[in-house]
Amino acid sequence: MSRSTTGVAARRSTGRSRWVAAAATAVVTAGLVTTAGTAAASAPSAPVVTRAALAPSLVAGRGAKVDFVEQEAENAATNGVVIGPDRSAYTLPAEASGRKAVKLAPGQYVEFTLPGAADAVTVRYSIPDAPAGGGITAPLDVAVNGRHARTATLTSQYSWLYNQYPFSNDPGAGLLHPDWWITECSCVPAATTPAPVITTPFRPSHFYDEQRVRLDRVYAAGAKVRLTAPAGSNAAWTVIDLLDSQLVGLPHVELTAVNVLLFGADPTGGRESADAFDKAIALAKRLHRKVYLPPGTYQVNRHVVVDDVTIVGAGSWYTTVKGHEVALGAPAPDGSVHTGVGFYGKDAASGGSRNVHLSGFAVEGDVRERVDTDQVNAVGGAMSDSTIKGLYLHHTKVGLWFDGPMTNTRVEGNVIADQIADGLNFHTGVTNSVVSNNFVRNTGDDGLAMWSEEVGNAGNAFDHNTVQTPTLANGIAIYGGTDTTVSDNLVADPIREGSAIHVGSRFGAEAFTGYVRVTDNTTVRSGTFELNWKIGLGAIWLYALDKDISADVQVVGDHFLDNTYNAIMLVSDFPVKDRVSITNVHFKDIRVDGTGTSVVSARSAGSATFQNVDARNVGAVGVNNCGSFNFTPAGSEFSLTDAGGNDGGWLAPWQLPNTITCDDRPAVAPPPAPSAW
Repeated sequence: MSRSTTGVAARRSTGRSRWVAAAATAVVTAGLVTTAGTAAASAPSAPVVTRAALAPSLVAGRGAKVDFVEQEAENAATNGVVIGPDRSAYTLPAEASGRKAVKLAPGQYVEFTLPGAADAVTVRYSIPDAPAGGGITAPLDVAVNGRHARTATLTSQYSWLYNQYPFSNDPGAGLLHPDWWITECSCVPAATTPAPVITTPFRPSHFYDEQRVRLDRVYAAGAKVRLTAPAGSNAAWTVIDLLDSQLVGLPHVELTAVNVLLFGADPTGGRESADAFDKAIALAKRLHRKVYLPPGTYQVNRHVVVDDVTIVGAGSWYTTVKGHEVALGAPAPDGSVHTGVGFYGKDAASGGSRNVHLSGFAVEGDVRERVDTDQVNAVGGAMSDSTIKGLYLHHTKVGLWFDGPMTNTRVEGNVIADQIADGLNFHTGVTNSVVSNNFVRNTGDDGLAMWSEEVGNAGNAFDHNTVQTPTLANGIAIYGGTDTTVSDNLVADPIREGSAIHVGSRFGAEAFTGYVRVTDNTTVRSGTFELNWKIGLGAIWLYALDKDISADVQVVGDHFLDNTYNAIMLVSDFPVKDRVSITNVHFKDIRVDGTGTSVVSARSAGSATFQNVDARNVGAVGVNNCGSFNFTPAGSEFSLTDAGGNDGGWLAPWQLPNTITCDDRPAVAPPPAPSAW
């Protein structure tokens, strides 16, 4: 979400278990605690292709279908150092895909073997911040088969956030909210004598960025792509997380469309092209034709308003719409203090837009700070009966933020990366719309969200998407609404204060009604540490805060793999624990492969049924049932019903229906890596 996802929560004291490989040694590097390992072994004879750092066979049929293949740096040849695994927030390994990466000193390399023909790669990396913040740039040499192909310019100008929500770019800043309770001292600093010592940089995060690089030609499978941090680089270290490789192909051409070049658009990016876009759109609407954005980079520093128009680029590797973030002389009516590049439907209060179709281009923003009132998103406004397809959205605040009411919109086949806040948010009155086959990586808040603030969303679906490494909050989050489906998604490596899939009655959302179907999803390395509560969450967690959750919640066919803490959590906040409950929840045909603690953690009043829930490699007791923490003689306020077929011994008969098995501080037992069932 584009608001705080945590707030100042319960003050009760609960434990935290840090996850650090037993053989690793903690070292301090550039103000961070990271996990150091040894130089990686030689690369395997065949390239190791993964999906979310898992064997593809473990996630077959789930997540987005993409036109690139992923290779983790820790599986490649290198003379650098593998860092990780580590799941502790504020560390470089924790934010890496698979919780491992390779760290290079100047002069060191990591080398990947292409698994298929490719003429383009995407490098996910991190380099240090400037000492006073604001980022640096540094080169990365790209060679193929021993021959120099490109020199990429890496930057940390869009990474490295610090401090409390909504964060700071200043590593030396004092607490943004000294009147907030913080876990570091278990106190409110402004109300504590003597005042606690808060070291800086405080809570560094959002370390990674990605760079797309076109190679000089097409290379066949088996070619060796070597990434080298050159000697003399001003970056003291370069961390390489992964390499995506792909065959881009030829640019798309629209011969009968209205070409923006005819109106003075500058494909070199040297001049502002927003007015040319407006003129091309106006003519295309009169002629009932498409607008075409030929190959090039177009500078656009404001919103382009779209309504009843189709805009097509040559492909996201060929056509880029890029802009600066521009400070406004006075706040806009919506509260924005900046503007920037974006394609926006008309405001819903003005009737919204319809019949908008955007495809085949990249949007490169310039957002380096989080200002929640700003409308500096790649796509925004209200768009009914519309499609957004095949875009690459990068360095904006939110990739796509829709303010309804609006209906019948499809968001398909996009790549959303390195956002300051959400990847996508259906906000208020979005109905009968589908988000499918999108790839989302490194968001600063929820990867995909539906937020029914004031007006409920209804009839929407998130289907077959991949969400990786959200640095705050959840991979997929549903806040209220009616008849919602979350199906066949792959969610990996949420970092802190959220988890993979979240169903939450919070942030002023309308109540859940009808059904919530969470079906056939796979999560991995999820179940993060909640900073305010100081407890581990579940890979899927239901949270009753503002209201009861009593809609028909069906969690069916999901696989929860390598869970850092719990696989499933049902929770209410301590101040409302005796006023809200979670009921009518049904788990069926679930596989749980590895938990740091429990299969189910119940910290709320209510009930749930379990059928054919199979679990193995459970770190602690199968059910950690605290209920509402009243510990009554009648047992827990949360009841579990065994509907049959639950294997693995996790749902022991003596625990049913509501035996209190509460342990606020269970020891964490890191599970083995997931394997075929």
